[in-house]
Amino acid sequence: MTKSPRTLFTLLAIVWSACSQAQDASTTIFNFLRLPASSHSMALGGIQVAAPDDDAALLLQNPALMANITDRSINLGFLSYMQGCKSANASYAMAAGERGTWGVGAQLLGYGSMKEMNVDGIELGDYAALDMALSGGYSYTLTDHWAGGALGKFVYSKYGHFTSVALAVDLGLNYLNDAGDFSFSLVAANLGGQVKPFGDKREHLPLDIRTGITKQLANAPIRFSVSMVDLTHWSSRHYYNPTREKEKAGRILMNHFVLGVDILPTEQLYVAAGFNFRRASELKAAGSSHAAGLSFGAGVNLKRFKVGVSYAKFHVSMPALMANVQCQL
Repeated sequence: MTKSPRTLFTLLAIVWSACSQAQDASTTIFNFLRLPASSHSMALGGIQVAAPDDDAALLLQNPALMANITDRSINLGFLSYMQGCKSANASYAMAAGERGTWGVGAQLLGYGSMKEMNVDGIELGDYAALDMALSGGYSYTLTDHWAGGALGKFVYSKYGHFTSVALAVDLGLNYLNDAGDFSFSLVAANLGGQVKPFGDKREHLPLDIRTGITKQLANAPIRFSVSMVDLTHWSSRHYYNPTREKEKAGRILMNHFVLGVDILPTEQLYVAAGFNFRRASELKAAGSSHAAGLSFGAGVNLKRFKVGVSYAKFHVSMPALMANVQCQL
């Protein structure tokens, strides 16, 4: 007898209630946890929580998607985030019985070497800054269509002489109908808090409630993905706005949407594009409207080897490029 997804729905409802009252401040730390770990996901706008791909990097985005990953798959990714900053990630998934899947992952963002100055402007030397997260989780196929998953995270940051440690968990639920080429997901990401703050004040993690669908057309090699993210924040103060003018309700609503489309000419090839409304709005507000919010990518999926590349713009300083390689051991 298989388990009902009702328990996970109840748990996620409780999480939603708690999250809706959390994070009154718009500032959060460990925001590198929002960065995509998959080049395919980055091409589709950055966050697509329902894409049912055989992509081990997606366990870092929705732990329920581990159920779709081939046994003993390892994925390595590299992202040139912005000038002077480089990010790398690794993930591995393996089957645990007929219905379970274990997964582990690591994320690293390095900011390079910086000059350390005292209050008088005297140079004291160089220091390094980095963010890191180590993750481990499990997903279980509850029924023929439903899967649930959880991913625990150990998060660490070091900025010169200052360090911080946090513990967090992601919870995910996925419905997949292979016959209808339809997938739906609900995710609560980065639930947790600091164990060791940078100073005396504890700060918020980038908690994120996400939901999304992915649907492939029946008579065309086209697949659409739509996700809504950051669903606990509905105020102008949560978005970058140098003019400090109050955002219109319609603009705030659209800032939660991420759209993506895949062209699938064969089972081994995809070409993807996406649009992230919040990223577009904030880049334009910062004075960088060229390709704001847009992303592109392509990949090759062979039986035991996969590779993908993508382009997006996260920062005014430079565009970001990402590449992933996956193989089955």
